[in-house]
Amino acid sequence: MLMMACEKLELPEEEKPSLPQGNLTLSVFQLEQTPFNVSTRGAVADICTRLNFVIYDSEGTRLKKEDQKLGDEDFGTANFQLEEGTYQLVVIAHSCNKNPTTTDPAKIQFSNLTKSGSGTGYTDTFLYNTTITIGAEPQTLKLTLHRIVALCRFVIEDKIPADVAQLRFQYTGGSGHFDASTGLGVTKSTQTVFFSNDGESQFDLYTFLHDTEGTINLMVTAYDDSDNLLYEERKFEIPLVQNQITWFSGSFFSGKSPVTSQGITTTLSIDDVWDGQVHLTY
Repeated sequence: MLMMACEKLELPEEEKPSLPQGNLTLSVFQLEQTPFNVSTRGAVADICTRLNFVIYDSEGTRLKKEDQKLGDEDFGTANFQLEEGTYQLVVIAHSCNKNPTTTDPAKIQFSNLTKSGSGTGYTDTFLYNTTITIGAEPQTLKLTLHRIVALCRFVIEDKIPADVAQLRFQYTGGSGHFDASTGLGVTKSTQTVFFSNDGESQFDLYTFLHDTEGTINLMVTAYDDSDNLLYEERKFEIPLVQNQITWFSGSFFSGKSPVTSQGITTTLSIDDVWDGQVHLTY
């Protein structure tokens, strides 16, 4: 009987071959305008959980990409080996459930996060986009990303009934996709976000506006733990500004019977500190 044994050869530490570093090294130095309620700049690991580094050719064809998540050894730093030439560099920072689709730089795609776990969801999102030219010498770039989303912070000031298991926020007017060259939305999306009733009263809704200012049409619906409708849609029109919070606060359930609707009156106040914060009540 012929018996064979294989043993993995371990090289001494100093003899282990190192991975090639490439001729382009990227380091995410900081994120501008973070956190959302403070005028400051933040370290990437304190702000987001995922990074996407993408290289396109001059025609917009994706050539290389590196996706990273918080906890990776080199989180915030990426290396590429590129031939001499001109390229488009796109870097995205976010905290979504999954990575966006980056095949087309003119349509970076995030999508609704479903109950089954598919899709990416929507979070605070930052972008770096530039054209780079690779020559004979290696390059190292320190990158500062800037925020490209608008935020609607929906606040329920009255008590959420005990039979409400989840709230659905569905809104149009913004986009779940953006153009890397502008940071603006490029499609007419219907964005949907579900929140469980776990005692929280503040719900953050992110979108990519089609311009630096825009309006979303928001519908809010409440369900029980069997997905039965408890409270019908309440509809709101909410003005938003890129890189700005719109607080939308009021008594959502008070005086409202299940599966009925009522009119809405809103008032507006503006605090123009750190790109402005808009306060609306319903």
